[in-house]
Amino acid sequence: MNLVEALLAGDRLALSRLLTQVENGTTEGRTALNELFQYTGKAHLVGVTGAPGVGKSSLVNQLALHYRKLTTKTIAIIAVDPTSPFTGGAVLGDRVRMRSLAGDPGVFIRSMASRGTLGGLAHATSAMVQVFDAAGFDIVLIETVGAGQAEVDIARLAHTTLVVDAPGMGDDIQAIKAGILEIADILVINKADHPGLENTERALRGMLEMAHSVKRIFQHHGSFEMIEPTSREQSNGSQHWIPPILKTIANDGTGIPELAESIDRHATYLESSGDWSLNDRSRLETELDALIQDTLNHRFRSNLPDKVYERVLDQILERKLSPWEAVESLMNGSQP
Repeated sequence: MNLVEALLAGDRLALSRLLTQVENGTTEGRTALNELFQYTGKAHLVGVTGAPGVGKSSLVNQLALHYRKLTTKTIAIIAVDPTSPFTGGAVLGDRVRMRSLAGDPGVFIRSMASRGTLGGLAHATSAMVQVFDAAGFDIVLIETVGAGQAEVDIARLAHTTLVVDAPGMGDDIQAIKAGILEIADILVINKADHPGLENTERALRGMLEMAHSVKRIFQHHGSFEMIEPTSREQSNGSQHWIPPILKTIANDGTGIPELAESIDRHATYLESSGDWSLNDRSRLETELDALIQDTLNHRFRSNLPDKVYERVLDQILERKLSPWEAVESLMNGSQP
């Protein structure tokens, strides 16, 4: 029995090994993704993002506990940790905060390093989500790095995006910078027992009134991009989802049942409105575009002699050639 067959049969060891293959981008991992793709498209993907220190890991832990205690749903958790730009290492410590989930066969936690990517996710996150989806998990919780203002990638991947804030984090409008508020399907004020709750809630409500009608357009890697119309803006102009603001205290579970109910309600809304299909189309289109770019770049560089590349780079450094002229020359097959 190979890894794919074992995974579909419920073998957790096969799941763990396959996730490693996929994360490392091995040939075996890519082959497995091809075989597993037909089994995907059923899991509810829930993204959890927000600035560092707002309690995302604790919130994910409590959500998983809630679902496991009160439902039969199985939960997969992907926790993306930042990679050090100096050592290349990552702590991968989220599982330490989720020890209460240990031993539950209906929960699988996987930590992964961002490996230097921006946007709050790693390059392999989407592929690993597909593995969990094919393995039959009902809900996949995806916790982003926690860069705060650069985590718009999660809106393209998840069906439901939670943006988590907390009182006392400093600037009251920090949440809306670079479009972080606009990606929220549900706004969560965690650590609601801390001072400053009223100010944070008031600021978020004010910002929500302005942002909720704004198209999901944001700047990403130097260019403006737009996510396909989803729950807040229907392409046919029909009623749209208004992100609720919920208050939680993850340390003791306060507000978690209400949050889980809101997540389930959003899933129901997506299915009834047709946004579930729109979301999947947008996500798969983004993934396809990224794969095309990576493949073309790899093929181009592998066919380009190193000495030609170095010569072009030297001319750029000497300011004899601009990067744009160099690209045009290389793409046309001429050697400057």
